[in-house]
Amino acid sequence: MNDQQTLHVRGIALPAAEPAEFWITDGRLSSDPVAGARTVADGGWLLPGLTDAHSHPGRSGLGAPLDEAKLEADARLHAEAGVALIRAAGSPDRPLPAALCRQPGLPRILDAGVPLGVTGQFPADAGRIVTAADFPAAAVENCRAASGGWCKLYADWIVDDATVADPPLTPPAALADAVRRVHEIGGRVAVHATHPDACRAVVDAGADSLEHGMWLDPGLLPRMAAQGTALTPTITVWARQIDAIMAEPEGPPRRFFADGLERLPWLAAQAHAAGVTVLAGTDSEPPGRVAEEIRRLAAQLPAEVALGAGSWTAREFLGLPGGLADGAPADVVAYPADPRQDLGVLDHPAAVIIGGQLLGRR
Repeated sequence: MNDQQTLHVRGIALPAAEPAEFWITDGRLSSDPVAGARTVADGGWLLPGLTDAHSHPGRSGLGAPLDEAKLEADARLHAEAGVALIRAAGSPDRPLPAALCRQPGLPRILDAGVPLGVTGQFPADAGRIVTAADFPAAAVENCRAASGGWCKLYADWIVDDATVADPPLTPPAALADAVRRVHEIGGRVAVHATHPDACRAVVDAGADSLEHGMWLDPGLLPRMAAQGTALTPTITVWARQIDAIMAEPEGPPRRFFADGLERLPWLAAQAHAAGVTVLAGTDSEPPGRVAEEIRRLAAQLPAEVALGAGSWTAREFLGLPGGLADGAPADVVAYPADPRQDLGVLDHPAAVIIGGQLLGRR
């Protein structure tokens, strides 16, 4: 299925929307012609590889242990959809094996390790639970154990009447200390937060990204932009649960999640307008559905901004070159039409190249 022959692509490259032509050798893009290269995309539109900034490859459900066979299968499904970069937002029992995060022809995975919460916050099989006093040191340990330079923290956990009324929050001081100490070792921090108090604590702590953010106060968006805190709204995971949510009895939890889902596309648009980096993340089975998240973001965001959230903007935020340029990693997805005009074309890539390897045409 993979092809290590020198490849050649030509088309209109986004985000610049300008004609581009590259030869692909040793996993990199080059503008220098190579004789005998195989042309795999000629005409059409070229995007940097897609990105799912919040996924759980190798996990079959909340609390399920890491399954390495599923990890590889999930990575392959992502790749077939054009995803070349994944930020793995937590594996409940152990970090992802580093070797499986860098498999040739499959997406690069930035592992955030084992999720961390405080006593009484979430089920014991969903991650690592420590006392508030131990939380900052445990965050550093988790970040060092993960291969991707990230750690995943919880600021809240909302599931029922009791947790809506009295959310089990990570103490803001412990959260802020954890973020500070992880930054001191060069790591980055993604934090789960849905309740307004938890979202405020994440912003006050200066975390690198706020995951979900359902009830984030839009008044905090300028501060997020100034300090570089991204928002990953993960609309898809809530939308895929909406029938189950609406089947629950009328009450605070149903309103919390249903109304929160309704405001997320609007919140994403407000975040972008304020200068916040918005990332596309699915947090949802089955893998390889980041196009769905991009389309949900585009309900309120310009299509080009939504595309960037799942491609060049996300890649740059996560530490890779954002666009297609000489010397950049050869992660390219080719489409027969301009995805800015029809986001449905994302479901039908003409060719997918990850790390210089061709996955095939559709």
